[in-house]
Amino acid sequence: MYSKRTGLVLGFHGCDINVRDRVVCKKGILLKPSNNEYDWLGGGVYFWENNYRRALDFAIFLKENPPHNKKQKIEEPAVIGAIIDLGYCLDLLDSEYLKLVREAYIMLKKTKEDYNLNIPQNVPLVENGDLIKRYLDCAVIESIHQFNIDKSKPEFDTVRSVFFEGDELYENAGFKEKNHIQIAVRNPNCIKGYFIPRELDMKFKKP
Repeated sequence: MYSKRTGLVLGFHGCDINVRDRVVCKKGILLKPSNNEYDWLGGGVYFWENNYRRALDFAIFLKENPPHNKKQKIEEPAVIGAIIDLGYCLDLLDSEYLKLVREAYIMLKKTKEDYNLNIPQNVPLVENGDLIKRYLDCAVIESIHQFNIDKSKPEFDTVRSVFFEGDELYENAGFKEKNHIQIAVRNPNCIKGYFIPRELDMKFKKP
């Protein structure tokens, strides 16, 4: 009953400045969806919700670490903003959908076991690091989408989740330095428009 989210949200996507300018200035050009087997929220166009700085930091990281960004070379890191209608959202801040994800995992695990196949695993890039390559989570999310398709159920437009990432802000903290909310947009019609984020005019107060 409450899966349709009201209102619009701002999303920010880190990329090369040429990509930003082409998408914003040329009619009909859209950001391409990511479809890696380790994408955190399955396939879709990824945005950091209301987090310009995190998007820029990620673009800088990709420039400095080319092996992690083979598809799109970044020479000048930039950020493109998007106005997003979440639509029918698989929102993992909602208890109803967290239950659905658990059920999807159980179904995926049973299927793999029935066919004597290994279940995917989430793995860090460095020892004791964050789980950067999320093969398991991606497989679980994609199994939900495939179930909806197979059963002719309404497909989710977007997927949204909070992630707790990075070091603690201070000893025994419940906050981490890279906490963020990500959105994966599966239905491109949910992106109502793109924009180039502007800088704050220091002559006026920040609203």
